[in-house]
Amino acid sequence: MSLRRPSAVSLAAVMTAAALCAVAVPAQAATGASPGLDSAALHEAITPRQDDGVAGVVAEVHRDGKTWRGTSGDTVTKKPVSTGAHFRIGSIGKPMEAVILLQLSAEGRVDLDQSVQHYLPGLLPEDRFKEPVTVRQLLNHTSGLPQDFEGAPPTSQDEAIDGRFDSLSFDQIIQQTLRPEGRPGPGPRFSPGTEQEYNSFGYRIAGKLIETLTGHSFHDEVTRRILEPLGMRHTATSVPGHATSVPRPYLSGYLPRSTGRLVDVNEQGGLPSSMTSTTADLDRFITGLFTGRLLRPAQQAELFTVPRGTDGKPLPYASSSNCNLGPAKGTACFSVGLMSSPLPDGTLLWGKTGSDMGYKSGVFATRDLNRRIVYAAGTSSANDRAAAIAQRLALAAFAR
Repeated sequence: MSLRRPSAVSLAAVMTAAALCAVAVPAQAATGASPGLDSAALHEAITPRQDDGVAGVVAEVHRDGKTWRGTSGDTVTKKPVSTGAHFRIGSIGKPMEAVILLQLSAEGRVDLDQSVQHYLPGLLPEDRFKEPVTVRQLLNHTSGLPQDFEGAPPTSQDEAIDGRFDSLSFDQIIQQTLRPEGRPGPGPRFSPGTEQEYNSFGYRIAGKLIETLTGHSFHDEVTRRILEPLGMRHTATSVPGHATSVPRPYLSGYLPRSTGRLVDVNEQGGLPSSMTSTTADLDRFITGLFTGRLLRPAQQAELFTVPRGTDGKPLPYASSSNCNLGPAKGTACFSVGLMSSPLPDGTLLWGKTGSDMGYKSGVFATRDLNRRIVYAAGTSSANDRAAAIAQRLALAAFAR
């Protein structure tokens, strides 16, 4: 049993995505539109185009105290999509994991610069992982650890669709990645702390660490520490060991079988950190996070600090994807939990993208919260271009 999740897509990369040819179901009327935002341009931005591979979109934008919310219709069913639609958020759950560990750091229950080997002895095979990997390196993607299920044989699209009901614990993912049956286990991708590379596996270990330090499930900790304090009533974690559907009203996400038949994949298993949410709840999260409702000042500063080398410069990024594509191309863009993404005018947004089977989403804001954007797309293709829609939306919202 295995779960494969797509890696994050940087909004910096999104900002360079090509615009495509238009079709199909038009965007629906917005709610709460204001003269400060160009409603027509925003509607046009989220209307799926022929090669987007996207079935529907829900989004909201905040700028200069003005708010716009809108959706596109579902191109598969031709039905409307609610502005309150629920969707799967994928890796947008990672900042919540980081917040919990930052809170535990403030409480003196974990030292971010202490090693994983100290807190979870025996978890990393000593014959392959000889250097210490710190908790901070898990959270800022500089651990050099392997990726989820690294070295496993590829999964076909039909196999992925059929396996979508599987659920794995943090322990199972760690075991299947580090000690796989029938093949050698992977080693480090680089020396810890020398480069940055987006790494979901580090957050599986972070989830395990949260449960070990607190003695509670991730569900209990994220609910008590984040969801309840911020009033995120429409956000829910997955049920361990069970497949669950996205609550109604929901944004449908589809994937095609090899026959071409589209399958609505909203019902899935997942990980202990898998979640469903709404654009309004994700806006509550980033607003509460940036206004200091969740973290003390010292810990909050970690959200806006990318890792640097001994020369004081941001660490190099290990591959050409996911990070800065502007003047700082090839350098670290992830902090502890968040990613930085520059707009064309140089304005820096901080936030996170997420991918789950059938879903692509993102939440970003300037530090002063004057500009905020939340979006989700339900896919209709294995090779979707949801990034192009996010690009169009960001340009329509902030480039005027």
